[in-house]
Amino acid sequence: MATVTTAARLHFGFQNLSLAHDRLYGGVGLALDEPRLVVTAEAAEVIACDDAAVEPYARRVVEALDVPGARVAVEERFPRHVGLGSGTQLALAVLVAVARAHDLTADARTVAPRLGRGGRSGIGVATFENGGFVVDGGHPTERFTAQPPAEGDWDVPPILARHDVPAHWRFLVVVPDTDPGQSGSEEDRSMRQAIERADPGIADEISTLLTRRLLPAIATRDRRRFGAAAARLGRLNGAWYADEQGGVYRPPAGTIVESLSDAPTVTGAGQSSWGPTVWGLTDADGAAAAREAGADALDAAGVDGDVYLVAPRNTGAKLAEGE
Repeated sequence: MATVTTAARLHFGFQNLSLAHDRLYGGVGLALDEPRLVVTAEAAEVIACDDAAVEPYARRVVEALDVPGARVAVEERFPRHVGLGSGTQLALAVLVAVARAHDLTADARTVAPRLGRGGRSGIGVATFENGGFVVDGGHPTERFTAQPPAEGDWDVPPILARHDVPAHWRFLVVVPDTDPGQSGSEEDRSMRQAIERADPGIADEISTLLTRRLLPAIATRDRRRFGAAAARLGRLNGAWYADEQGGVYRPPAGTIVESLSDAPTVTGAGQSSWGPTVWGLTDADGAAAAREAGADALDAAGVDGDVYLVAPRNTGAKLAEGE
């Protein structure tokens, strides 16, 4: 039996959604150590899964690897469609586990498009491979001027920069108990609408923000400047998505972001991907106070939810074999 352990990621936003620039998308994000996903697989002559969400990926993986089947189980999981990247982590964990169960190896980056992953952001694939803070290079804009390429007809965006995240940093992850974020065809429609009217000037500001503030902050391990720059990146992305998600942040994320931004132990706060998950940045010394701030933020928004206080993950997914 093969076991793959991976975990969530935060997606701070994209570098460009405007068709006026040469490269489209260009994700920015980082890997978390929790919440985790654990997938096991055994070689089999049929496809058998303990979770309906796994079966489509298992079928694609079996086809891609040209093997007869596999028994796949999810031993540990985290919420889907809340902005933590569960889809890509699940797809790639199934790929690696099934391949190993059949005494094969599979390159996640190469196979990801056949699993429907990496069509926009490359952050999920990159953090599955090596963890850390990642900036990807996006896709050539000319491929998206009419209709997006057919599913699987793309390469995962190249990695432009990767840095380890300081081990003493802690990420406050607040997941409000509300409707899940966009995914699938709904997400595709919203992205297309955002792209068609995206202001290229926002991309220009993000470019300056990335090169002069965010990348220097992670390279010099400056938590306060990093948190502020990542928060600004998210707010600029929200201007592109405002019509699609009901504001700069998807409700109730805006209220939670505002509450965390006022917390003295939190440096920077924003929405991850389409939400509703909100992140804040602190360190190990401020962890307890930050957790309280997360609970207070949920109260301010008038919703229940989960609060995680987690370390960054600077390594890729782990593969283990055994009985």
